[in-house]
Amino acid sequence: MYRAPQTDEAIMELDDRNQQIVAAAYDLLDEEGLEGLTIRAVLQRTGLARRAFYDRFAGKDDLVLAVFAHTLRRAAEQFAEQVRDLPDPLARLHHIVNGIVIGRPAIDGDWQAGQRRSAALSREHLRLAEARPIELQRAVSPLIDLIATILSDGMTGGQVRQGPGHWMALLVYNLVSTTVHSQLLAEEESIADRQHREELAAEIWEFCRRAIAA
Repeated sequence: MYRAPQTDEAIMELDDRNQQIVAAAYDLLDEEGLEGLTIRAVLQRTGLARRAFYDRFAGKDDLVLAVFAHTLRRAAEQFAEQVRDLPDPLARLHHIVNGIVIGRPAIDGDWQAGQRRSAALSREHLRLAEARPIELQRAVSPLIDLIATILSDGMTGGQVRQGPGHWMALLVYNLVSTTVHSQLLAEEESIADRQHREELAAEIWEFCRRAIAA
């Protein structure tokens, strides 16, 4: 029976004040993109004093990393729940790849919502991969751990070729996320085309499937 991996609770256990700050960051990214996400705007949105912010975050980068950690932990938990009853590891991985490429609609139901935020976070992901690689890797680890668990199940069942599961999961995630980042940035000034995103998801999945097949 498939069991979802336990996410690392140390990544982001948000207290009430942290939740308030991260929720404000989400709203600002949705409304104005990266340009609208400033510490001053967060303080105005939350009504908090500057000291209350700096008691929790050293600066804007730490806030963005918290948004990543919260977003990807939640995504991993929701994906794990969605694929829990799928008996085939490849079907589980296919569902996750589709969800990442097509976007939050696979999770939240509203396809257009959050596109500005997603583009902004894609830009920050690329920057933080160079500036704060260790912290960024920690933030994305719940999703990579989920993929690694599914690949390990596939190896046990003979559907996935033998290999280092976590490394293979990282390769799959990097391929999918890098392609999605490029797509989101290309769509930043236009209306996203769901059909094109679905076609892209199919192409990426076929590439991944062939790469991991036993």
